[in-house]
Amino acid sequence: MLNALANALILLSLLALLAAAGWWLAQRPGFALRVVRIDAVPGTELRHVSAVLLDQSVRQRLRGNFFTVDLDAVRAGFEQVPWVRRAMVRRVWPDRLEVAIEEHRPLATWGENQLMNTFGELYTANAAEAEEDGPLPHFSGPPGSEQKLLGRYEELRRWLAPLGVTPRSVLLSPRLAWWVQLDDGTRLVLGREQGVPLEERVARWVEAYPRVRGRLGERAQVIDLRYPNGFAARTAGSEPPPADHAPPAAPAGDSNQQDTRPALSGSDAPTRLAALQPTGAPRARGADRTDQRTD
Repeated sequence: MLNALANALILLSLLALLAAAGWWLAQRPGFALRVVRIDAVPGTELRHVSAVLLDQSVRQRLRGNFFTVDLDAVRAGFEQVPWVRRAMVRRVWPDRLEVAIEEHRPLATWGENQLMNTFGELYTANAAEAEEDGPLPHFSGPPGSEQKLLGRYEELRRWLAPLGVTPRSVLLSPRLAWWVQLDDGTRLVLGREQGVPLEERVARWVEAYPRVRGRLGERAQVIDLRYPNGFAARTAGSEPPPADHAPPAAPAGDSNQQDTRPALSGSDAPTRLAALQPTGAPRARGADRTDQRTD
């Protein structure tokens, strides 16, 4: 029994001695970090941050040597730099850290002062730098709707491709109604996702719009797609519609709800309204002017 206890004490003493020796060795100047190499993640490039700037920003935060440096703290330090989405840090024997940096790739501006990257993540950086290659589309929506806006934008680009136009602004209201501004100045009022699917409503307009524009003689300023059997095209600079051709009333049960549509004034004021249906579609009762909207 005594022999076993003595052996255990000897073993513990040896382990403590080895640990102390290892700690002493790790503190020697020979293991100091002398090189921090910074590169872009393979397949990408650093456009908005430089390796020199990153090195200066993070070196002052380095603590410890090759063995004791906290890699998680170093990574977090890099990721606090504007434009850095992700940093990967690893040790390379005997005195080096290698860092791979992935920058945010801006897709759109968001809200008042943020940007959205191609992953649908929000970040804060200089918007002027983000638009060096040209203006970015603008997104806005309730908190937590970033992925929904990103998905809708990609869908709209695909749906609108036959007309050669793209979304310049995509907005989702607190009541989950959609509004889109196109790069040719046209405003699409999509409303909420109920009743006829948005894709079907947009496809109906895309198919009919070349004929509609020919009839109107000018580009429509506002296209209202909140109808199950047609859509409304509003233009400026023409005679107001007759009294019996007034714009459609608010949907049933919605008269007391706040109107979330953008205000129209000046050159945006609607001066003509034409409700149309795709060729050959069955005509709903009152579809010309009083067809109920879907929101």
